[in-house]
Amino acid sequence: MMEYTVSGGGITIAGASTLVFINPAAAPKPNLEFLRFWIGQSQNATSAQQRAQLETQVTAFPTLTSATPAALKRAGPVSNIVGGTAGAAGTAGIDASAEGAGAKTQILDDAFNVLNGWLHVPTPKETIVMPASSASGLGLFLPVAPAQLDNWAFGATYAEV
Repeated sequence: MMEYTVSGGGITIAGASTLVFINPAAAPKPNLEFLRFWIGQSQNATSAQQRAQLETQVTAFPTLTSATPAALKRAGPVSNIVGGTAGAAGTAGIDASAEGAGAKTQILDDAFNVLNGWLHVPTPKETIVMPASSASGLGLFLPVAPAQLDNWAFGATYAEV
């Protein structure tokens, strides 16, 4: 099993937006098992609550900044997922500039204090597995614009299984 991460740091976000979006490749490429998600900000020291969601989205996908997954096992192969801006199958991107018209389906809805950040590490029975050739991608989404838009860091770690 090979693990990869897609992340961004020091990012100014547009408001309520998708932070990370990963869409599985077509079969026979591997399924994606999501192991970890995180969000934090470093702009100010004002306490504020912020909502976060994990959700799937079908076509039309968000418009993103391309992000190439980084292998966590440094001598391992590159991911079957490549960087992309359109949320298409087999691509990953960050920091959506437009959300796309595709329906979003919530998997997890949570809230956190921006001073502490957010970390979601599901137990093995709670991991999200997106099958190859899925009609949807998985997004880490802020459903409400944060008070501070500057200097956000976020990411997702997945395994190809």
